[in-house]
Amino acid sequence: MGGKAFGNFGGSGRERARRRGQGQLEAQVLAALHHSPEPATAAWVQERLGGDLAYTTVMTILSRLHAKQAVTRERSGRAYVWTPAADEAGLAALRMRRVLDGEPDRDAVLTSFVSALSAHDEQLLRTLLDRDTADGPGPAEHRTAADHLVTAAGPAGAEEPHAAPASVRHHPSDEARGG
Repeated sequence: MGGKAFGNFGGSGRERARRRGQGQLEAQVLAALHHSPEPATAAWVQERLGGDLAYTTVMTILSRLHAKQAVTRERSGRAYVWTPAADEAGLAALRMRRVLDGEPDRDAVLTSFVSALSAHDEQLLRTLLDRDTADGPGPAEHRTAADHLVTAAGPAGAEEPHAAPASVRHHPSDEARGG
């Protein structure tokens, strides 16, 4: 695993952490996990982010991503190892679904959303939905429109699924920190 840092910005560590929003930190953590050839510890992620974030901040971001089902975790000794379950596009889609689920009038929200799409986005959506119709009857009819869209478009930047941890890299202080 290389030592490439993700999100190495200028200024002190505290200034960098303050300038990045939660969504940006989540995206950077997901990017680091996607570049890991195997499930990774929080300390490994922290190191790849340039070491400017506190370990507890990385754990908080990983826990939030886990709650959003964007990452999975598995015990490895006293620590967890983390694997991405979604890329940035998948995380954005989760946020969009949560917003939609929180609205009392889904029809009005969807109507407003679709009416504001660019011509290109509208055409893409039509193509993806038409592709679903062309699939005809069968198992596809039991999937949701979102499932069809993800299947048809494929997750942006998706990589091969991570294998089960064979030789997980641990940071020497992982055991003491529980991550």
